[in-house]
Amino acid sequence: MKTAPLIGISRHRLTTDGEGVTTLVAFHGCPLRCKYCLNPQSLHSEGIWKHYDCMQLYEEVRLDELYFLATHGGITFGGGEPCLQSDFIYEFRQLCGQEWQLSVESSLNVPQENIEKLLPVIDYYIIDIKDINNDIYQQYTGKENEKVLNNLHYLIEHGKNEQIIVRTPIIPVYNSESDVDNSIRLLKEMGITQFDRFTYKTLNTYPVSYTHLTLPTKA
Repeated sequence: MKTAPLIGISRHRLTTDGEGVTTLVAFHGCPLRCKYCLNPQSLHSEGIWKHYDCMQLYEEVRLDELYFLATHGGITFGGGEPCLQSDFIYEFRQLCGQEWQLSVESSLNVPQENIEKLLPVIDYYIIDIKDINNDIYQQYTGKENEKVLNNLHYLIEHGKNEQIIVRTPIIPVYNSESDVDNSIRLLKEMGITQFDRFTYKTLNTYPVSYTHLTLPTKA
């Protein structure tokens, strides 16, 4: 059975990471090196909270199954980069069945075969695009965005555009309102209809209710 390193689990999240009541499962490991990394513990070995196999995770999160079923909620996989753990997520779906909603919060900056593996098991994709301009993206993350755009096209071509929410942040120092406008315009041309536009607050973060994880505030 597949095992994966986690940086934390957060229960009873309401309409924060998808529809209904969700549990956020945050994986360790990320291909990006964002200048304002929200969860730097996902980048270093000492940031690992626990290792879980699929059955251990399922037994822990199924405590909230009644909430999931009543609200059309479920599990949101984040991190770090959850799509690096595509085999784990695929195996987890076989355990939890089809009634729970499974979502990923992803940069999509992973090999396409990882996205292909997840295609039949993921209900919603929350994609942090950073900025569609490759120069801005590379300055902020340290990586190019070719894989991001290729994977986004792949999802759209397979009819997932209505199941995608794209985060288009204003990143202080790195991009501007007009850059975000341009990203949204180009994404709309690709077929994306749902956006989450906000501004990174770089001086303040707030803790969520589980070990090791902090998330950004939004404006």
